[in-house]
Amino acid sequence: MTAVLTGIGGFLPPRVVTNDDLSRTLDTTDEWIRTRTGIRERRVVADGQSTGGLAVAAGARALRSAGVAGVDAVVVATTSPERLCPAVAPEVAARLDLGTVAAFDLTSACSGFLYGLATASGLIDSGTADTVLLIGSEAFTTLVNQRDRTTAPIFGDGAGAVVLRRGEPEEPGALGPFDLGSDGALADLLAIPAGGSRQRSADGGLGHDTVATADWYLRMEGRPLYTQAVARMTQSAQTVLKRVDWSVADVDWFVGHQANIRIVRAVAEELELPEERVAVNIDRVGNALAASVPLLLNDYAARGLLAAGQRVLLSAFGAGLSWGSTTLLWPDVEAESVN
Repeated sequence: MTAVLTGIGGFLPPRVVTNDDLSRTLDTTDEWIRTRTGIRERRVVADGQSTGGLAVAAGARALRSAGVAGVDAVVVATTSPERLCPAVAPEVAARLDLGTVAAFDLTSACSGFLYGLATASGLIDSGTADTVLLIGSEAFTTLVNQRDRTTAPIFGDGAGAVVLRRGEPEEPGALGPFDLGSDGALADLLAIPAGGSRQRSADGGLGHDTVATADWYLRMEGRPLYTQAVARMTQSAQTVLKRVDWSVADVDWFVGHQANIRIVRAVAEELELPEERVAVNIDRVGNALAASVPLLLNDYAARGLLAAGQRVLLSAFGAGLSWGSTTLLWPDVEAESVN
């Protein structure tokens, strides 16, 4: 038995921030952002919106798509939790009227949805759950310094969700083998220094009083991250293709994490995948971290670009450093447009 995708949903906050909007407060231009990232606009939470609300909206759509009212477990992959404690997943489950099911958060940055798929598959394979609602949800723009021209243009907010059930390995919707990896020696390439126990212990528990303002926001070393992302996603994707016995020609769609259009294209080139088989929505969504891959799947399904039986290769890379890949036989599911 294996995990089978049986429902999908997505949600984007209505507020649109274009590159021209950013250029009014940052030393940048629309052309500079587009040529370096592929992004022309992104969605951003408004006052009062946060990770939990986005997750509830996407989760409700995924449940509706699957035609189910309940699941056995809820997993929320997020890099922007509403609070350090407790996890947001139990609140999401309660707001969706799912009862006292197992619910927990998973943190693996932009690789979070891939790690979440592997975790949900493990719950199903072990017999712990027959159905799992997996949600990637991010309000990450709240953790980005909006005065930093190197990071502010990149990120966007949103949520994507899937319902997984126990099923047969050969049926549409079946997930294939996984490849997961990490390199914590390079963790500082993409990190938020302040807020955790390391900083609080170092400053004697004084919190904000002794921490530089910049430490509360994301720091990113772009060039080494680019090199790592291309190499790790390529190697990971090649590993799962070999495990599932697919050639590159068997892949109908490559759905890679939408971090940067240059990264996506470089990985596709390394895999020798033609551009017409590479899914892209970063131009309209930006980097939505753990929500990136499910939002892209929902987008292509809603537009009729994903057809039942098509072979999909999924891959992601993020902070940690962490990365992961898997394969998917696309099922016949209904998807609602998020635009």
